[in-house]
Amino acid sequence: MSESITNSKGGAESPSFINVASLARKNVRAILFDMDGVLFDSMKNHAEAWVRAMEKNNLVMTHEDVYMNEGRTGEGTIDIFAQEQWGRSATKEECEYIYKVKSDIFNTLPHVEPIVGALELLQAVKHRGIERVIVTGSGQKSLLERLEKNFPGIFKAELMVTAFDVKHGKPHPEPYLMGLEKAGISAEEAVVVENAPLGVQAAKAAGIFTIAVNTGPLPDKVLYDAGADIVFPNHCALLEALPVLLV
Repeated sequence: MSESITNSKGGAESPSFINVASLARKNVRAILFDMDGVLFDSMKNHAEAWVRAMEKNNLVMTHEDVYMNEGRTGEGTIDIFAQEQWGRSATKEECEYIYKVKSDIFNTLPHVEPIVGALELLQAVKHRGIERVIVTGSGQKSLLERLEKNFPGIFKAELMVTAFDVKHGKPHPEPYLMGLEKAGISAEEAVVVENAPLGVQAAKAAGIFTIAVNTGPLPDKVLYDAGADIVFPNHCALLEALPVLLV
């Protein structure tokens, strides 16, 4: 691990180029991107929507809980809290209803913007001839439908894995294994860009080199503890390191 300077999150500043070079990846054919918190600055809205939707259904979920559970499918998230607080699993109908309430609240919140630097990072990856794959635990159609508008020509519909495609959400490796399968590549030919601890766990369980970009409130240590190979404070820092990291 690189030497680090403590920042406001209690983590590390951008890794030095020397340390990035020691982790350089060769022959990368695809980069698998999470969506919320990696492409869209949407986690604040997700957190608010989850907290309010759960409260309306007699479940307690804090904003921190949302960030720690980011990456699970909606059904998986609801069921965990139902088991803890109701003493039983949520029914399929309950999950569908609560998730609809959450989605409806989300759609009333302020407009979500792309993460600063995300488009430039994606364009740089495309320019290098590296395929781009979406792997998200989200089923938020309002964001999925915006991918082409905000990131034109970057993603292909056949190279997306969402909550609608998987049985097991993150931290299970299924979403990333499915991403590899859709891209027709091995784990050694891929890199993942994540922002959430459960997403990092899923990517590492699938055997993929994992970059974390810490766009949320959690300390860098949480991402390193989840297994991240390297953590950047933002997309601009990752973009600057890209020529050294991908050789």
